[in-house]
Amino acid sequence: MRTDDLIDALAQDAGPSRAPPRRLAIVAGLGALAALVLVLAWLHTRHDLMPAMRGGMFWMKALYTGALGLAGYLAIERLSRPAGSGRRGWMLGGVVLGLFALAGVVQAIMSPDIQMALHMLRGHSWHVCSRNILMLGLPMLVLGLWAVRGMAPTRPVAAGFATGLFAGGVAATVYGLHCAENTFTFVALWYSLGVLSLAVLGALIGRWALRW
Repeated sequence: MRTDDLIDALAQDAGPSRAPPRRLAIVAGLGALAALVLVLAWLHTRHDLMPAMRGGMFWMKALYTGALGLAGYLAIERLSRPAGSGRRGWMLGGVVLGLFALAGVVQAIMSPDIQMALHMLRGHSWHVCSRNILMLGLPMLVLGLWAVRGMAPTRPVAAGFATGLFAGGVAATVYGLHCAENTFTFVALWYSLGVLSLAVLGALIGRWALRW
């Protein structure tokens, strides 16, 4: 049987199956739980968590990273099916990333001096932020790739990237319980790098792990 014929057969068998959303919801729940356990046992929550939750920037960070995770979900939910396209997810992720990056640049430009702009960029944890998000997202990335492998992705690199984006968005959202940084400039750079590092790692692993 030719590859195209096999893909068509799988697509017909898959039909309107609800398996991908259900499996991905389980992956998200377990991934968020794993990230939360790591935050509590390793990083610990920020000391001013309750007052911070009454501020707008806490929820703005969560909205941004949550949207990136949603973009990854939308992409992998389609890419996990035979001949699926992740266009909706890519479009959402690109728009969200672009808008937040623009907000970060504008905030830096409007700062009173270069020292303040650099402080917005570096904050107090620039050297560990991206790494921490990567570490928090690894359990969900592994679980997600395992789950997607049991589906029918035909674009392993794209599927791996989407899975990593999904895991990175969830991990970065949970990381907000620890991180006290509160500028668009910082989040746009270091949070995004952490999420994208998981996406790139997912693409590299998915290139061989999701082949069939």
